[in-house]
Amino acid sequence: MSVTVIVPAYRPGEKFSRLMASLKEQTVRPDKVIIMNTEKKYWQDSMIGGVKGAEVFHISKDAFDHGETRAQAAGKTDSEFLVYFTQDAVPADRYTLENLLRPFEDPQVGAVYGRQLPDKDCRLIERYTRSFNYSGKSRKKTKEDLPELGIKTYFCSNVCAAYRKKTYEEMGGFSFPAIFNEDMVLAANMVKRGYAVFYAADARVIHSHNYTWRQQFHRNFDLAVSQAEHPEIFKEVPSEGEGLRLVKSTAVYLLKKGRFWLIPSLVMSSGFKFLGYRLGKSYRKLPGGLVMKCTMNPGYWKNRN
Repeated sequence: MSVTVIVPAYRPGEKFSRLMASLKEQTVRPDKVIIMNTEKKYWQDSMIGGVKGAEVFHISKDAFDHGETRAQAAGKTDSEFLVYFTQDAVPADRYTLENLLRPFEDPQVGAVYGRQLPDKDCRLIERYTRSFNYSGKSRKKTKEDLPELGIKTYFCSNVCAAYRKKTYEEMGGFSFPAIFNEDMVLAANMVKRGYAVFYAADARVIHSHNYTWRQQFHRNFDLAVSQAEHPEIFKEVPSEGEGLRLVKSTAVYLLKKGRFWLIPSLVMSSGFKFLGYRLGKSYRKLPGGLVMKCTMNPGYWKNRN
């Protein structure tokens, strides 16, 4: 098989360097590595770390789009498989690529995504969220799973994901402009067309964030905008129920751990998430100035005007 790894980058740092170093140690080596770097002034060639077959393409900050930038990279290769990482996702071992690609032995599988593990500095609530969203059990998901899994049937994350390029192209690639969820929209289209999305729990990357309440608000606003822009996918499988299930499950976990003093923080962070989500779902009714204050991707809105 031929494999191209694609990494969008913006002011890459230490984790990006660790990702590049890990690519050289994988049991399956990529034939090509494409880095879509935003703003050349933040790039140094030494950041590649000697990875063979690496190419860097520079774009402006205004030109970046979650879907289009990744689609542009896909158009620069004819590899059989496309593997996407974010710049802060570090493979947990030498087998991440191998385990990410193995499920493609099943011809029905069009996309595979890996398991995200918490970093050392990850706070307890976010650590639990990682285990809630990324269990230790792999699973193949098809449209037959919609009654059981709902919105999770379509879940896929470009933090660590692979696509069969033939299927990717059949679906039209990533849709754009995209403020968020370009991965989930593509996965949903695959599922609707009879393909499968596979969660590979043994394809592990270290990736987590300690978001502030304000950052959680902005993130959920953009997430909800992406859902509002694709009612053909998200209207039939709303995500509110899954969010509520996470909050309840986290509260039970904190109580069992005896960390009851973290419950107020859980309530506040959940409130900020919910407020951002509700505003994002209704973004068309909001004045432009308020939208710009709510979003974490102002460039997306500037490019729309």
